[in-house]
Amino acid sequence: MEERPEGLPDDEVAGALERHWDLAVSGFRYVPVGFGGYHWSMRDADGGRWFVTAIDLARFDSFAGLEQAMSTAVRLAQAGLEFVVAPVPTVSGLAACPAGSRYAITVSPWADGIPGRWGDPMTSADRSAVTGMLARLHAVPADPGDVPVKTLELRDRAVIEAALRERGWSWQTGPYGDPVRVLVNEHAASLAKALNTFDELTVELTATAGELVITHGEPHSGNLIRSDGGLLLIDWDLAGLASPERDLWWIVSDSGAEAAQYEQLTGHAVSEAALAFCQLGWDLDDLAEFLPWFRGPHKRSADTETAWRSVAAIFGRLAARIPR
Repeated sequence: MEERPEGLPDDEVAGALERHWDLAVSGFRYVPVGFGGYHWSMRDADGGRWFVTAIDLARFDSFAGLEQAMSTAVRLAQAGLEFVVAPVPTVSGLAACPAGSRYAITVSPWADGIPGRWGDPMTSADRSAVTGMLARLHAVPADPGDVPVKTLELRDRAVIEAALRERGWSWQTGPYGDPVRVLVNEHAASLAKALNTFDELTVELTATAGELVITHGEPHSGNLIRSDGGLLLIDWDLAGLASPERDLWWIVSDSGAEAAQYEQLTGHAVSEAALAFCQLGWDLDDLAEFLPWFRGPHKRSADTETAWRSVAAIFGRLAARIPR
């Protein structure tokens, strides 16, 4: 995020590092990268370098759910998946700690390499490499008691339905309030059809549900680092048990090469219905996260501009997949 987290000053983050990780902070600066988390670069008294992230818990059902996802990444790295950039546990053994009234903090070793950016295109070689990584990830045995289970539901469906009902109202809440309302109004039919399609796919996939595997959730280019040893996968806060397609839809191309490669590696035939369901669910979940932002008081900033572009892109994809 470009903006710093509200209500979480740097000294509070630094204090948490000293208390929970026993790290003596000697250098500390905010790094305005990514979207959805707040990041700092930190050096300790011994010269070690660390990547610190604050995550808004409003995106999760509870701190326990986030900590469970991060602990999953720790276990994956310990199991030998060298591409997993996992958080470092606290002195008490947790993969995250609460901070302030609404955040959780994680600490990861600094990963040397070239970080990707959201929207960067993947080459066929990248897709093949990530397919191989996902095949190995999905093969790791999982206990549902240790890994969050991702249900076939929209977390905040009511938010989208309220926006549809109230699209005729004035959303004079900030610079993007009414423009977002206009988008909802223009694409109301596509959005309603998207919800219906999601429900139909839910019924279909519930009837044909297969084995759940550990998934990353967002293995896109923005969560990849190109290191000397190969691609690394970061940001494990959304890790959870789900169908393999929760990860695969990000990388399967129209050629079908990645789906064929994955089936050869795992024996799992990639489901087109599951791919469509996961892609649609990701767009609808993101929309449900952004709508309250713009329906409430907000200002023009680099972050709200990014969110506005994301909302416009979501409606563009919905209109292309589900015409009005």
